[in-house]
Amino acid sequence: MLVIEKYKSLALKLNNPSRVLETIPTAQRLYVKDEMLVTVPHTLDEVRILRNLGISAPSPILHYYDWSGRYKPYEHQRNTAAFLTVHPKALVLNDLGTGKSLSALWAADYLIELEQIRKVLIVSPLSTLERVWGDAIFADFPHRRAVVLHGTAQRRSKLLKTNADFYIINHDGFTIMAPQLVGMFDLIIVDEAAVLRNPSSQRFKTFRKFVDKDPNLWLWLMTGTPTPNEPTDAWALAQLVNSPVCPKSFTAFRDQVMMKFGMWKWIPRPASTDIVRHVLQPAVRYTREECLDLPDTVYQTRKVELTPDQKKHYTTMMRHLIAEVANEGTITALNESVKVQKLNQLALGVAYGEDGECIELDCKPRIDAVKEVIKEAGGKVIVFVPLTGTLRMLERELSKHWTVGVVNGGVPAGERNKIFHGFQNGSDPQIIIAHPATMAHGLTLTAASTIVWYGPINSNEQYVQANGRVERIGKRMASNVVHIEATELERKMYQRLKNKQALQGLLLELIRQETVRHES
Repeated sequence: MLVIEKYKSLALKLNNPSRVLETIPTAQRLYVKDEMLVTVPHTLDEVRILRNLGISAPSPILHYYDWSGRYKPYEHQRNTAAFLTVHPKALVLNDLGTGKSLSALWAADYLIELEQIRKVLIVSPLSTLERVWGDAIFADFPHRRAVVLHGTAQRRSKLLKTNADFYIINHDGFTIMAPQLVGMFDLIIVDEAAVLRNPSSQRFKTFRKFVDKDPNLWLWLMTGTPTPNEPTDAWALAQLVNSPVCPKSFTAFRDQVMMKFGMWKWIPRPASTDIVRHVLQPAVRYTREECLDLPDTVYQTRKVELTPDQKKHYTTMMRHLIAEVANEGTITALNESVKVQKLNQLALGVAYGEDGECIELDCKPRIDAVKEVIKEAGGKVIVFVPLTGTLRMLERELSKHWTVGVVNGGVPAGERNKIFHGFQNGSDPQIIIAHPATMAHGLTLTAASTIVWYGPINSNEQYVQANGRVERIGKRMASNVVHIEATELERKMYQRLKNKQALQGLLLELIRQETVRHES
């Protein structure tokens, strides 16, 4: 097969050219030195027909699209985008940190450019609405407009009337707004689609009813962990993309991948992995080991909201600081460090009373974001927590789902070594929650490739050294560093840590910005 880009055509040498000539009206014969070729326009429609005939024609996006944005796409991103353009319903099963979001956005942008689709709805976790999807569209697709459908019911309904190309909503928001969204979109992109894996859940039923109303609706489901709990998790996702080889009955599929053990227990059959891979089609899958051109470290941000309880205390403290600067004109370096720590305590969900006691604040959105990342990673994860009072609270929440080891200054060396050995060489613990100061030097924990920062720290050295725990010479895949943030202070701290800049003066700069904002 030859791609003739100048004429946007494909030239094919075929054993049975009549199949193509009779099926594609635009196909033509071309004789070159007494040899007959078949030429067809290199468009998406023709490519889809050729693929249905068993001829693997390349997507036009690989040859005629001007890849928008700040970055040149990696090879796996180009191939993922190309796959999506020729599959109206498909699964993207690429690993966490491989750039699935941009792949889907490039494909959607190309389809909009060709007028094959008009409006796109992105359904994603709450923590990725703005910092992942919103930021990517703003920075890399300046010719497109995006609207985040979040807030009160009245605000969401008002935003829905805004003229845009991309509309972004969280999973629960979609369930609530589904009746208003019917008929508005040509493409639905679902990030972390494994939330739809339970066919008896209201979330799945609402979503399936929605997509069934429009057989022409494009649907791309994205998740690096399609079966986080059991092989049966695959059934719902396969049904949504109309997998041609998945049994229509959940019971029939369960009997294929599971066998009964005793009266109540079901266990996976030996061939369940191969069966799941077979039914999750059409799909594209790239592991991080296969993405050789990724940078050594991929940074991500998950934006969470302060709860009303956190927001009340945080706002009060910021007002005091603004008033203090207004009266005294400055903050000393020592005072700044203490005040930053107190603000971050509130954002992280555990404050300290006057007698040193820990006072827990509701911080469910932040904890949920950590859980999301762990599920997406699909393997061992290190969570760095800069405040000792937060460690046990987070251990209590995460240990409901995974085996957890906690490492801080109060954990004896022998117990630490046992935790590290089990994490690196055994199956447990699956998660390490640690204060970064206790893991900054001479420790290798390459069983994990994902690090979560529950909150920022004030030491560049500790930040760099802690991230280095998952680095190794000759490593085969990129490391993921995920920042959890809720406030502008945290965002600026992470930015300076990532760029190895001094953190001194950051609070004063933020207070001055807040003062100007209030005055205006």
